[in-house]
Amino acid sequence: MRIGVALPTDHTRLSREANSVDTLIGQVKELADAGLSAAWFTQRFDHDAITVAALAAREVPGIDVGTAVVPIYPRHPIALSMQAQTAQAASHGRFTLGVGLSIKSFVEQVYGLAPHPRVRHLREHLEALGSLLETGVVDLDGETLVARTSLPGSVPGARPRVPVLVAAAGEQTLRAAGELADGALPILSGPRTLAEYTVPTITRYAEAAGRPAPRVAVIVSGVVTADVAGARARAEQNMAPYRNLPAYRAALDREGIDNPVDLVAIGDEELLAAQVAAYFEAGATELVYTQTAIGSPEDERRTWRLLGELARRG
Repeated sequence: MRIGVALPTDHTRLSREANSVDTLIGQVKELADAGLSAAWFTQRFDHDAITVAALAAREVPGIDVGTAVVPIYPRHPIALSMQAQTAQAASHGRFTLGVGLSIKSFVEQVYGLAPHPRVRHLREHLEALGSLLETGVVDLDGETLVARTSLPGSVPGARPRVPVLVAAAGEQTLRAAGELADGALPILSGPRTLAEYTVPTITRYAEAAGRPAPRVAVIVSGVVTADVAGARARAEQNMAPYRNLPAYRAALDREGIDNPVDLVAIGDEELLAAQVAAYFEAGATELVYTQTAIGSPEDERRTWRLLGELARRG
């Protein structure tokens, strides 16, 4: 049973540290000691997630690392391939690259970019990236993207090939993940949605493309805490932006819930263990836990210990 945790779990707390990279690597050591399978790094505007993943893998043997997720805007696939292969070589094969589209308004307002047709750009980005990671070369003249290498782009030691997972919620992103990547990082997919929609959809597209069974690393949220009301209020604040975004709203509607906080397991060990079991029974191949810091620091450590114990039990 593969269970990981997304870091940092508390950006505010991390911003007060003297050296955030040292702090993150220290947290990866804690995850490894607790028995967690993987440490995943989110991308914001501070540290670079791929770089920290590579450093953590060098410092902490025996735990996998990955990104959940790196937005493809404004990264070109050639540059992203360089980073990902370097991280794979540094980790001796323990790195997974998770990528995503990001939100349209965010791309426009933050980077000043007018996104191309989004799914077309995602597909062309994955095509170029896949070629680079597999062969070290690319020659793509697409509708939204041009990518050509004039020199070999393979990194010795970056084997096995870097697996790529795509943040996905709707049909078109799941199709891209199934046909052009190694799997998906479903967002706001509850157990019912996962079993009835997400897993069948991506599996169907992967099979039709002649690809192996996809990885389905579900992004979930939960914490072991006695302060249920306080943790729920913090989780609701964190998740409020997702409530009315179209792709996420559709995922919530499929699950039959209105408020995304209803997907968060907040309570005792039995509740969190039941959530873990429900997602694996629904078809998840692994879980990526977020929001483990919405309780106290001791609550977070309890949560990590429980998740590590569940991962070891398999």
